[in-house]
Amino acid sequence: MRILVAPDKFAGTLTAVEAADAVAAGWRRTTPDDEVVAVPMADGGPGFVDVLQASLGGDLLAVTVEGPLGVPVPATLLLVKDASAGTTAYIESAQACGLDLLPRSSDGRSPEPGVASRASSYGVGQLIAAAVDAGAGRVVVGLGGSGTNDGGAGMLAALGASAEPEGALRGGPDALAGLTGLDMAAARDRLAGIELVAASDVDNPLLGLRGATNVFGEQKGLTGDEPKLAADAALTTFAQLAGRKTADAKGAGAAGGLGYAILLLGGSREPGFTTVADAVGLPDLVAASDLVITGEGKLDWQSMNGKVPVGVAELANAALRPCIAVAGAVEVGNRELRANGIEAAYALVDIVGREEAFARPADSLAAVAERVAKTWSRGG
Repeated sequence: MRILVAPDKFAGTLTAVEAADAVAAGWRRTTPDDEVVAVPMADGGPGFVDVLQASLGGDLLAVTVEGPLGVPVPATLLLVKDASAGTTAYIESAQACGLDLLPRSSDGRSPEPGVASRASSYGVGQLIAAAVDAGAGRVVVGLGGSGTNDGGAGMLAALGASAEPEGALRGGPDALAGLTGLDMAAARDRLAGIELVAASDVDNPLLGLRGATNVFGEQKGLTGDEPKLAADAALTTFAQLAGRKTADAKGAGAAGGLGYAILLLGGSREPGFTTVADAVGLPDLVAASDLVITGEGKLDWQSMNGKVPVGVAELANAALRPCIAVAGAVEVGNRELRANGIEAAYALVDIVGREEAFARPADSLAAVAERVAKTWSRGG
């Protein structure tokens, strides 16, 4: 049998690359004669660059950029050269403004309350500038896992946009609240002739009840009605000066509004999963397989809304190939899984126990894959 292993990351424990390798290793223990192909996946969030580099190769360029609070942080962009299409740069916005770069609250799990009100996406603009300076004619920005809610104002500032008062674009929603003037000509000139793409599965607008603040603000520490109202009002002020119509576009609210800033610069949006799937040739790999395995840390209702497992399952169904999932935890029923193209799902916490799953995630995932192979492989 030919087995395709295409999981997302297991957040907090394994990268997508590590998860794919663990499943492949466990499967081979049971059926060493099966051909197992590991193709780690991502949807634009953390792990975007690593996943693409694992499949596409290319050159990694290390740079130092400003983190969300102005502290320098290391980041890496991927440059992939093509004889006919030129150089494409892949950027992971979370490396410059991710949730993990914000100080933690006392519980150690969530960001410090209110910190996102002053957090900036400036470092993302620096990454884009570095990609252009490196010769990229196409820049794909993976959006996801952001700790900012500034509408991409900081990103625009790093690319040359100016504001009145000075510095209003670089201090998060708090600073945007006082914005009175905006000039984006220099930022647009900086990217003249560059194809800019936002890779994100989020299709929310920038403002309002379905906007960046109200839907995603709490996970960034913007808790309570007052902070949300203030942040959304600040983004509204920004949008009135930058382009109110664009704020309503699908994906404008992705990554705290980074999607909005990319659209303002003439960029386009495409689903993050599709970006990665097309880049690695996933449809052809699925069609050439007898069984497809996907997964992520927690398989829940959010997974059913455009995330990697369902994206992989849709491709498998289109090719008439069975698809199963292995996850840290499974919180949806069999009926919903099958409705989304996943024939069966296996949870580490149910098979090896929660303590073992978190203490030794790679070994646990390999052990579960070894057991699953006995059911699904013809040689098992």
